[in-house]
Amino acid sequence: MLANCAGIDNRQSSETVATVEQHRPLLHFTPASGWMNDPNGLVYLDGEYHLFFQYYPDSTVWGPMHWGHAVSTDLINWQELPIALYPDSLGYIFSGSAVVDHRNSSGLGNGSVPPLVAVFTHHDMQRQEAGDRQDYEYQSLAYSLDRGRSWTKYAGNPVLPNLQRQSDFRDPKVTWDERGRQWVMVLAAGDHVEFYGSSDLLSWSPLSSFGSDVGGHGGVWECPDLVLLRDPVTGEDRHVLIVSINPGGPNGGSATQYFVGDFDGQAFTVDPAFAARLRRDTAVWIDYGRDNYAGVTYSNAPDGRTIFQGWMSNWQYAQVVPTERWRSAMTLPRELRLTTTDAGPLVQSVLIPELRTTEVVSPAYTALGLPVVLELDVPLDGMAEGQEIGLALYNGVGEELRLGLEGSRERYYVDRTRAGKHDFSDAFAPGVSYGLRHSDSDTLRLQVVVDVGSVECFADDGQTVMTALYFATEPLDRVRAIGVADERIEVRRVVQRDHDE
Repeated sequence: MLANCAGIDNRQSSETVATVEQHRPLLHFTPASGWMNDPNGLVYLDGEYHLFFQYYPDSTVWGPMHWGHAVSTDLINWQELPIALYPDSLGYIFSGSAVVDHRNSSGLGNGSVPPLVAVFTHHDMQRQEAGDRQDYEYQSLAYSLDRGRSWTKYAGNPVLPNLQRQSDFRDPKVTWDERGRQWVMVLAAGDHVEFYGSSDLLSWSPLSSFGSDVGGHGGVWECPDLVLLRDPVTGEDRHVLIVSINPGGPNGGSATQYFVGDFDGQAFTVDPAFAARLRRDTAVWIDYGRDNYAGVTYSNAPDGRTIFQGWMSNWQYAQVVPTERWRSAMTLPRELRLTTTDAGPLVQSVLIPELRTTEVVSPAYTALGLPVVLELDVPLDGMAEGQEIGLALYNGVGEELRLGLEGSRERYYVDRTRAGKHDFSDAFAPGVSYGLRHSDSDTLRLQVVVDVGSVECFADDGQTVMTALYFATEPLDRVRAIGVADERIEVRRVVQRDHDE
């Protein structure tokens, strides 16, 4: 049986789940117990999506990192599997990626089964604590020949030593570069990323570096990713470099920025129009909310799709949120696409079609029965300065979360200051969060996924996205419109797969 939230039957109502375990999502993946952060090794193989993740099974706060493991056939219903990778004499198992070595370039296959290869950072905590602040992170490798169910660590680890003795040298994302006929690794190195090339995944040579003088630099760069997206105007493929940063996000704490440009097999260069946007805005964010970090894309995804998934939390308060058996959830997977605007190229985040919905007929829009997708599509003609247009989610005890577009038309917002518990951290709800509006359309389009404990707001066809946690004492299972008639809201209940299918 597949369970979306490990240990919980996702056919239960939100009220039942809240009674069993308050704040546990119905739709978003959470581990059955323990601590979770970054998604790792996202990869598709033989009909299964693999979600590995930073995991500490013995506590609900960060500790010695393992790779947890879950699989899904539809990106919605997940089955948690046994731990994939454990710490060893080389250190903790930090973030990384996984690829299917179809050509067995590594020689780690058995002749009939291509190996699933994980490339990750070993972090030697003993060396760090002993005072060696510069040579405790290096890149290593493990492989699986049974669809990720068991793993063998490569005897020659590490495959990429920290020769430059950098204090932050981690989170390798490996992709196949067809143009250069090579494997390319991009990894974070403090205030920039570095590119390495390999023919066999085992021996790596430096190619170039990028980023020390561009983008947001309020904190350490982490969890990079290099993806190809098709330009809808020219039909050409463009490279998008995704980089997380902690702190330095647009609303405080951790967040993820991106750059549109070209990787020529050696170096990444920013598109001139996108560079002009950066000179104006400093950084462009894949999600402006407080709670989407360390996201990367699925390798080997079918049908040429680019599917992105992030950790749904923020390092400012992740270890103190009011959950008991488990801490942290993942965002829903999203499909990334490239769009062209007057101000240059932009990445859109789009709900995956696997998230099936059906319209709910409910004139009062009460007792929504989470999870649901809410849609608001209204003209902005006559919108006054200072006016808000959006949605208010609320419950019967006076708790409320508001989101929408402010009167200047320049910013979206999410206000969770009255949406339940926030006394566990001064950083959780110090004020309203804002996201830059990239569209100049005269129509406002909001698509909001509401689950127990979270909202993901896709505005203007995904050109601006905001993700936010909340910890209401009772489900926010009612909705009303702000600034327009309630009849403008479409309520669509999420159709989750029957477990017997």
